[in-house]
Amino acid sequence: MTTADQPVLPSTDELRARARASLERIGVSPPDGADLAARTPLTGEDLFGLAASGPGDAERAIEAAHEAFLAWRATPAPKRGELVRRLGELLRAHKEDVADLVTVEAGKIRSEALGEVQEMIDICDFAVGLSRQLYGRTIASERPGHRLAETWHPLGVVGVISAFNFPAAVWSWNTAVALVCGDTVVWKPSELTPLTSLACDGLLARAAAETGAPRAVHQLLLGGRDVGERLVDDPRVALVSATGSTRMGREVGPRVAARLGRSLLELGGNNAAVVAPSADLDLAVRSIVFAAAGTAGQRCTTLRRLIVHRDLADPLVERLAAAYGKLPVGDPFDARTLVGPLISTAALDRMRETIARSEKEGATLLAGGERRLADAAPHAAYVAPALVRAPEQTAVVREETFAPVLHVLTYDTLEEAIALHNGVPQGLSSSIFTRDQREAEVFLSPEGSDCGITNVNIGTSGAEIGGAFGGEKDTGGGRESGSDAWRAYMRRATNTVNYSGTLALAQNVSFL
Repeated sequence: MTTADQPVLPSTDELRARARASLERIGVSPPDGADLAARTPLTGEDLFGLAASGPGDAERAIEAAHEAFLAWRATPAPKRGELVRRLGELLRAHKEDVADLVTVEAGKIRSEALGEVQEMIDICDFAVGLSRQLYGRTIASERPGHRLAETWHPLGVVGVISAFNFPAAVWSWNTAVALVCGDTVVWKPSELTPLTSLACDGLLARAAAETGAPRAVHQLLLGGRDVGERLVDDPRVALVSATGSTRMGREVGPRVAARLGRSLLELGGNNAAVVAPSADLDLAVRSIVFAAAGTAGQRCTTLRRLIVHRDLADPLVERLAAAYGKLPVGDPFDARTLVGPLISTAALDRMRETIARSEKEGATLLAGGERRLADAAPHAAYVAPALVRAPEQTAVVREETFAPVLHVLTYDTLEEAIALHNGVPQGLSSSIFTRDQREAEVFLSPEGSDCGITNVNIGTSGAEIGGAFGGEKDTGGGRESGSDAWRAYMRRATNTVNYSGTLALAQNVSFL
């Protein structure tokens, strides 16, 4: 963390050795090359070079996944579940190793990195159970001697494009469910987290070898935009699941739709919490600080707007400012650290620009916002999370800044609070802190939050895998992980069986 005289951070050499050791224990040898640099935000420096995938590799990966699908779709779903079960077991055995790579590449503090791997284990457990619950339904037929039913079948190749902030968990949400549904997967991860991706692919390869599943059910492509575009444009990719910015989604969605493919988009969030007069402030403060400052503000569910009843605003802001002033910023491997680095200095520049624009629009910076450890790590971006009091919901407040900036707004009536809450383009996650049942139910009702995730007395981040994850409006409308999100990875067939021995047409049509 720090000494009395100067900050202490791990060196790039130490991080390089740690990453290599984790990969070796997992059984992965990184492909040497100079196309792509594995980098760590802890020092802002490169770890080592990697060979990247090119257009030819993408073509071969898609073709291999398509060929594997033709066999994998006929494998009984519980048998497909055995592959995912073994992946979960290997993740348990290598939880520390994968977490190390998440911290080295994404900068997450230790508990959050371990939590991300636990999320992967949880979704594997969920998907194994799901492999015996891919239920259709029987529907009452209007015709005597007929049975009407729905069945669900594997869809095809699923292209997964993921972001740096959850470099392993989002892949697992898609991959575990897609595999038990009978699909195959081609994964294009963020260029910022190639080592974590290699580890995940390596563990799945081991699981496939140990369970007798085809290795080709999963393909990894390390590369840039051109590789992702191949997944977006190839008609053999039945579903493109893309996680990233709204700007990215606006490009991916229309291109997939142009070839009549399916897309599942998990895009930006500008999440808000309402703090009502009856709120438990002790609970609210703890929830708000984690939701706003956790993962250095780099979650799509990060709390970015706080809408506080006017009577509570001053005391709540005072408590939040005090809490912000005590947040330890530094080495994410240190158990005392709560805020690790931003992914890059470019992210720091965007954060500074947001604060400057807010102040220009009349806001006041109350706490944080200053760079930390610049002397110890000049190429890294450590920053104190910022608390900003805004007079109104201005243009900059309505935008998503992928950094720890929390804007505080005030309201007088619940209707006003909901209007402020919903008055942004994004619609991912939301919460209200209240002990008034009516307020809670209104917020959860059709007249309340317009987000895909709506919480009461808990923050906006930290969703469980049992519920479907995703949002509305500029967030893209996709749903991943739990509940019935599995249906996005399958195709529906409506079946009519005539066992009457005579022809009876629907709607009493008479013909011949």
